Amino acid sequence: MIIQAIAIDDELPALTLISNFCERIDFIRLQQTFNKPEEALQYIQQSPADLLFLDINMPGMPGTDLYKSITQQPMVIFTTAHSEYAVEGFNLNAVDYLLKPFTFERFQQAVQKAQAQLQYQQSLQKNEQQQLVLRVDYGLTRIELKDILFIEGLDDYLKIHLHNQPPLVIRMTMKVMSEKLPAHSFVRVHRSYIVPLSKIDQVRNKTILIGTQEIPVGNSYEANFHARFK
Repeated sequence: MIIQAIAIDDELPALTLISNFCERIDFIRLQQTFNKPEEALQYIQQSPADLLFLDINMPGMPGTDLYKSITQQPMVIFTTAHSEYAVEGFNLNAVDYLLKPFTFERFQQAVQKAQAQLQYQQSLQKNEQQQLVLRVDYGLTRIELKDILFIEGLDDYLKIHLHNQPPLVIRMTMKVMSEKLPAHSFVRVHRSYIVPLSKIDQVRNKTILIGTQEIPVGNSYEANFHARFK
């Protein structure tokens, strides 16, 4: 698991130090460094990261204000030479707070906390995504994601084909179903089909084989499917 990180500090020597420290840690990839918070904010909104190294005391835009402005807030490790900012940093659920000048050992301790937090978040997401609860007729039905062979779209209805079970027909659009399914496991391959990557037996030209079932790959979905399947 690689943590994608961004460092933001108005002092260039501080950015150099963080870059050097990141190079010594194999699970951190420093995407970009910024010494202007406005440029950093614009970049983050378009290219989200897992972790920010963020200086609190910057002219123009304090690090805490920058962090509050991010729509999907990543993990953050605040850095500053001023200890009085520590409380505000932790109030924003910071992973850690590094008081300048900090050693490599202290930096390593902070990023290990970030690694542990990300692993915990991913394990929660994985556990939450083992099942789907769907409205079938007038009741709720729970299905295991591992039992789904493929999903077929029929106008405003979906037919969910299951392993060793009768298919379920539910009223739902393909778009809504796509949003409910974990993106790392399922891929839409046609306007009328969603398939679990783990169930694909073979791909021939523009046809997917799941058991004896042949599923077409639509032109507009082909590039994404092949990128995911590889």
